[in-house]
Amino acid sequence: MEWMQVGIETTKEGIDPICGMLYTMDITGTEIEDADDFTSFLEENTQYWDYVDEDLMQRAHAPTVVKVYLKDNDHGRQTLEAVKARLAELKASEDGEVLGSLNITINNMLEQDWGENWKQFYKPLKLGKKMLIRPEWEQVDDAEGRTVFTINPGMSFGTGTHESTQLCLESLENYLNDGDSVLDLGCGSGILSVMAMLLGAKDAYAVDIDPNAVKIAEENAAKNNVDASVYKTAAGNVLTDDALISEICVKSYDMVLANIVADVIIGLSDFAYKVLKDGGIMITSGIIHARLDEVEAKLKDSGFTVLEIHKKGEWASIVLKK
Repeated sequence: MEWMQVGIETTKEGIDPICGMLYTMDITGTEIEDADDFTSFLEENTQYWDYVDEDLMQRAHAPTVVKVYLKDNDHGRQTLEAVKARLAELKASEDGEVLGSLNITINNMLEQDWGENWKQFYKPLKLGKKMLIRPEWEQVDDAEGRTVFTINPGMSFGTGTHESTQLCLESLENYLNDGDSVLDLGCGSGILSVMAMLLGAKDAYAVDIDPNAVKIAEENAAKNNVDASVYKTAAGNVLTDDALISEICVKSYDMVLANIVADVIIGLSDFAYKVLKDGGIMITSGIIHARLDEVEAKLKDSGFTVLEIHKKGEWASIVLKK
């Protein structure tokens, strides 16, 4: 079935009047793109990233848009004409200036585009000497003896395509020993800790500040037949949640993985050193080049010895030893 995506350009003050108008026309499914909310989100969460893609930043300067979806048939086109007429009335009213331009954009799309077309961008990916990342809808006829991680790319960071994730996985392959105990801080999709289990770790503890990430990590562990009894998860902030910190510190770990951002890595460096066994390995990434020296200095100050530094694109990773 074909649909029309109808976008109505307005202002923050215009969201409620526009949605109310649509509701009186029995159009109840609306999608809001509010530049002010997006800007606030960026400003309030700066501690969780150092780098935001330029294309994404442009959204902070985009107009506020109310979107609705109408079937691309006679009834849908009649509804669209009625919407245009009502918008013209609003524009001519005394509140017209407050509501913004009320310009309309129309994009035609097939129903399957919403849920399926994005999958074409995820293909099986070989990493290192023995790893392969496979989206669950893709078949791999010959894995060449590689360890296959099956993933359903969701909303959480970590599908294997990002350079910082690749840096971590490649070092993980080189430094993990059979029977290691792994702590994954900022686990995202769980790709690092689940791959560690597939490569021979005896247990893993995956932690993320986002409960949705933890849920997806659990799902990906199950998808790869990782026993839940040896794959533990928790949602919380390892820098501020005393109960979570105490739970993590019940044991020590052979390896700590932290694919986060510079400020968080700096903040948890002492904690990571504390929970590692003597001789343990920390693999950390998500560091932009401009912050590399600062992060390296803090990790050394915490007691770590730097073994290797690797770079891909704009990102760097550090492999350290306690």
